Amino acid sequence: MTSTISDITVKTIAGADKQLGEYAGKVLLIVNLASYCGYTPQYKGLEELNQKYSAAGLRVLGFPCNDFGAQEPGTNSEIVEFCTTKYGVSFELFDKVHAKGSQQHPLYAQLTSSVAPKGEVSWNFEKFLVSKQGEVVARFRSSVGPESPELIAAIEQELAK
Repeated sequence: MTSTISDITVKTIAGADKQLGEYAGKVLLIVNLASYCGYTPQYKGLEELNQKYSAAGLRVLGFPCNDFGAQEPGTNSEIVEFCTTKYGVSFELFDKVHAKGSQQHPLYAQLTSSVAPKGEVSWNFEKFLVSKQGEVVARFRSSVGPESPELIAAIEQELAK
C-alpha cells in the first residue's frame, strides 16, 4: 500500500472520476460529512477555513457518508442543495462514500491506516489533514471543530512547508 493518497480515484458529486494526485502541491482537509448530525453546523466552520486558506493552498474536500446513524440519507443533488443553501458551501463535495466497514472506500482505508489513532472512522465530521505531497499527516476526531486552535495550527504548519 502506498503511503500517499495521490493514486486514489474518487468520484465528484457530479459523478466524474478525479484522481487525488491532481491536488499535488495543495494541503487537503478531508472530512466525512452528514446533513443530519449534531456536528452538521461544522459545515459553516469548514467553509470559513476554505475561504480563509484556499488562496494559501488549502483544499477542503467533503465526502458525504451515511455510515453513522443514517444521518446522510439524501441523494447527491439533495446534499448539494442542502450544503449550498444552508451553509453557503463552496468547497468541493464528492460522491457519497463508506468510511468504514466491508465496503470502505479505498481513500478511507488509506486515511485510517496512515496516522494515529489508527482504526475506523468513529463518527461524522472526522478530519484528515494531508500534506502537499499527498501524505496523511494528522487526524482529528469529530469533536475537534474547524475553528479549533489545534486544527488551525496544523493546517498553517502544513501550508508553511
